[in-house]
This record gives sequence, structure tokens and C-alpha cells, in this order.
Amino acid sequence: MTLDYTACHFEVTPLQPASDLLIAELGSLGFESFEETPTGVIAYINTSFWNPDLLEGLDVYDFDGFSFSYTIREIPQENWNANWEANFSPIQVDHHCVVRAPFHQAPEVTYDIVIEPKMSFGTGHHETTHMMLSAILQLDCKDKKVMDMGSGTGVLAILAAMKGAIDIDAVDIDHWCYLNAVENTERNKVPFIKVYEGDVSFLSSVDLKEKTYDIFLANINRNILLNDMAAYKSHIAPGGYLLLSGFYDQDLGMIKEKCASLGIEYQSHTEKNDWVAAVFKSV
Repeated sequence: MTLDYTACHFEVTPLQPASDLLIAELGSLGFESFEETPTGVIAYINTSFWNPDLLEGLDVYDFDGFSFSYTIREIPQENWNANWEANFSPIQVDHHCVVRAPFHQAPEVTYDIVIEPKMSFGTGHHETTHMMLSAILQLDCKDKKVMDMGSGTGVLAILAAMKGAIDIDAVDIDHWCYLNAVENTERNKVPFIKVYEGDVSFLSSVDLKEKTYDIFLANINRNILLNDMAAYKSHIAPGGYLLLSGFYDQDLGMIKEKCASLGIEYQSHTEKNDWVAAVFKSV
């Protein structure tokens, strides 16, 4: 698979909530990483998957009062890394956890996570990842079985491992994310995390079809969460927790409704810049 990426530079008006809505829609079309700018968003997609038609007729274009323009450029993977290193800053979560790059000084915190995301999603900078990390910090993970669905860099699985989880699986549909998560688990000395390349159908594979989890993590997007929720439910142990993010506050009602129909009870949620992370419990 090529390591070159196509970068789509969007100029967006108004900046919010148009940028977040754009990111959500592009994420469902195969764009893997996003960089918010003072005037909009840069969206990255593997060049082998790029097609100009992807940007035609987006739903977000139809919102009253929104305007979008964009330019396209090719970006070699090594240039992405240089740009990332120049702009990546450490993220602190609830005073107990820091997500940083290998070139940052080690902090004095309980959970020091070193991530080199390259083209993967999940550094803690995005509101959804930050809130999911915070939710994990509040759970008892000791000796627990954990699934990280749509794992990106593997950062959520890594924190669960640092908190004492002993049986952890991480699944992502993107090949680059798969490779990056493997690299990051080794970097953080939690190589026992099993990383798989696949989508929700992988839960039915020989490796996982009989397995249930005490904690099930899914930071993806609303449509995928709603579509895949029944599959999640079948792999959550009785009394197990389901942590969800990747959707907006206006979507929480339908997420709650879907979970309730499957016997998954709402517990709590947090909000950050209109994004939501919610905690549910299987009955």
C-alpha cells in the first residue's frame, strides 16, 4: 500500500460547527486524519483510496449559512511526519495521564503514554479521544477484558493496559492504523495487546466469536455505532461497560435509544465542544 497521502485543505465558514460536521462526514468516507486550522480543516486520505468524486455532494454542503472551498495536494508520508513533529504538543488528561510524542520529556504522572500517530487517529488532541481517555481513567480496569473497536493509534487500549487490564484486543479497518497500533503497544511496553486489522465483522472471526469483554470501547462515528451496536452487545459480558464517542450532543438521544433497545443502560456522559462521550452498562 502506498505511503503517500492526499491532503484536502478546506476553508470553512462559519468555522464551528461547520468544521466538526465536515470532519464527521469525511471520516465516514475513508479520510483517516484531520488537522484543524484557523480557517478550516485539512483532511488526509491514503492516495490509493483518493477519488475527487468523494468531495462531490457532501451533505454538509446543504446546511444553510455554511460555505466551503478546498484545494488538493499530494503529501508524502515522510513530510506528514515532519509536520506532525513540528506541531504535536503533549496532552494532559485529568492530571493523571499524559499523551506525548517520543521526543517530549517524560512527565511525572501515573500514566505516561508515548504515541507516534503518523497517519492514525487518536493522539488525545481531539475532543472524543480526550473524553474517552478520561472515562477510562474512572473505570476499574484491573484484570479486565477490553475491546478497543476502531482503535486508531491504540491509545485507549494502551491506557486500559496501564490500568491493569490483562486481556485486550484492538481492531481497526485501516492497515496503517493496524501497523501503527502494533508499534505503539510495543513502545509503551504493553505488547500483550492483540491488534487486528478488520471491521466489526472481525468480532465473528474464529479468534473472537466466543469472546465477551468487561469493557468495550468504540470511538468511531454515529452511523457506524448505530449500525454495529447489536454486534457490540453480543460481545459485552453481563454487567460490562460500553464506552462510546465520535458523535455530537444532538445524537445522544438516538444512541441512548438504540442501546436501551438492546438492554444496554445509559450511565453518564460528558461533552466537549458539542462532542459527546457516553458510558453505558450491559444488563
